[in-house]
Amino acid sequence: MGQPAERESGERASGGAARFDLPPGQRLQKGWPVTHYGPVPKFRPERWEFRVFGATADGEKHCWNHEEFTALPYTTVEADLHCVTKFSMVGAEWGGIPARTVVDIAPPAPDVTHVMVWAEYGFSSNLRLADFTSERALFATHKDGELLTAEHGFPLRLIVPHLYAWKGPKWVRGVEYMTADRRGFWEERGYHNVGDPWKEQRYSYQEEPGEGPEL
Repeated sequence: MGQPAERESGERASGGAARFDLPPGQRLQKGWPVTHYGPVPKFRPERWEFRVFGATADGEKHCWNHEEFTALPYTTVEADLHCVTKFSMVGAEWGGIPARTVVDIAPPAPDVTHVMVWAEYGFSSNLRLADFTSERALFATHKDGELLTAEHGFPLRLIVPHLYAWKGPKWVRGVEYMTADRRGFWEERGYHNVGDPWKEQRYSYQEEPGEGPEL
């Protein structure tokens, strides 16, 4: 799924000079702007819970508290972040728990095709299962070796480098396995159901047959 790793993380020209092959319509951003809808939630570790539910293989809901979830195997991924507002931040190092780890521990039923990633205040984003389980999809706790700030999604945000950034919500609280696709928060408000920046899939009117949920 998505693009080759060298294009996701920025190409390096010969001789050590850096050049970045950005998706169409994107511009290189220095720094990391804060973009989100609604207020920044207050983190209460004693109340925080990460859930995997819906069409799980065993039919059960799986839950972790904050200490348990952040104790899962940690890895890092170097990847760009492409915002639908047209800025791209390149070459960041993201640290956290691979989405595949969650899927391995709490597997989906065989007929699951999509997931809904749920975040604070009922925010949601739908993903194809293949996108969610891609090698570089990560529940990030850190960027460039430092804990995420609250404004950037602490304690947990999803990073899916080959899709636009809105497909990786901040302040994630759980994953719902689905046997049919349905639109998330921004997808219901006119954004593309898939969100591939290399195809410039920004808005729902651009969707081709098969890219949106069946009516």
